Amino acid sequence: MTVTRKPTGVAVLGATGSIGTSTLDVVARHPDAYRVIALSASRDVDGMAALCRRFRPALAAMADPQAAAVLRDRLSDLADIRVTDGAAGQREAAAHPDAGTVVAGIVGAAGLAPCLAAVEAGRRVLIANKEALVVAGSLIMAAAQTSGAVLLPIDSEHNGIFQCLPSQPGQPLALTGVERLILTASGGPFRDRDPSTLATVTVDEACTHPNWSMGRKISVDSATMMNKGLELIEACRFFGMPAEQVDIVVHPQSLVHALVQYRDGSTLAQMGNPDMRTPIANALAWPERVDAGVGRLDLLKAARLDFTAPDDQRFPCLALARAALEAGSGATAALNGANEVAVAEFLDGGLRYDRIAAVIEDTLAALPVEPEANLEALIAHEQWARRQAADSLQRWRHR
Repeated sequence: MTVTRKPTGVAVLGATGSIGTSTLDVVARHPDAYRVIALSASRDVDGMAALCRRFRPALAAMADPQAAAVLRDRLSDLADIRVTDGAAGQREAAAHPDAGTVVAGIVGAAGLAPCLAAVEAGRRVLIANKEALVVAGSLIMAAAQTSGAVLLPIDSEHNGIFQCLPSQPGQPLALTGVERLILTASGGPFRDRDPSTLATVTVDEACTHPNWSMGRKISVDSATMMNKGLELIEACRFFGMPAEQVDIVVHPQSLVHALVQYRDGSTLAQMGNPDMRTPIANALAWPERVDAGVGRLDLLKAARLDFTAPDDQRFPCLALARAALEAGSGATAALNGANEVAVAEFLDGGLRYDRIAAVIEDTLAALPVEPEANLEALIAHEQWARRQAADSLQRWRHR
């Protein structure tokens, strides 16, 4: 007798962004295995309307209420799609009862509450949102233990580590013989640029990544390597590894995504072409494997693999991230908030590229004593950091 397995219901948070687009591309390749249950976006009505007509989710959530009103009008002929709005709508999409798998792909701190809602609902949560673990990693990991949620990373580096580990998620790495985790970084568009010229970096230059196709904010984070600093924090919290056992190396080819070193001298590496569909497909199907639509890695064509240490002068954000990690959850929440404010100001043309790190450093220097690390306190730290960073911007704009 042939047993037909019911398709897995999937909710995609941040559906119109790069992670959402890649996820839906993989899902569309396997219509018998996955069914889109819920989609969420911020305010991209055109993108969301097109996705709704293609995938016919039961729920479409727009963070912006005005955008939701427009979407309702656009989808008025589709009675089977319900449109919700605001933070409550995002959380509803994340915890939809028919969505066993939730892709947390909302960029920035806005993705924290929906991600936590999915975890508390006991879902299988594919985490692409760095900020969720950076701001509230301990809370999310604790919530997963309580609810039974399965957390799987879909950042290429963390997914690479995951693939190189012998244990199931949550098992202490020391028991498996793991000694060190190594995250690779492309180095972004300025890995070879003279640090003395960074004051003249334009927005277009910072957003032009040599290897990956990403949104504007994360592209700037890649250029400053703050993304790697956030990934360092995320790796420590996700895998329970102390910071001194997590290294970062610059690897321009972006073919080796992560390495894991074991006490017997073995080093395992996860490799593949730089395409986010690979880690997404891995996490969607885990522990099985499915086609992701990604071309196979040609080692002969690649020819060489280079690794160098990151330059602290060129990438000061790395040291700021390590310092915040050592200081605790309140500091990492503040780091994230200050970075979002500084990057947004740079993208708007109000701050020089080389002063992004200065604004973050000023903010961390003014950080008050950390209170008890509950969600309200961490959110308060993030909001405080945004206000503090805005004050710092006033000083740096006129220097």
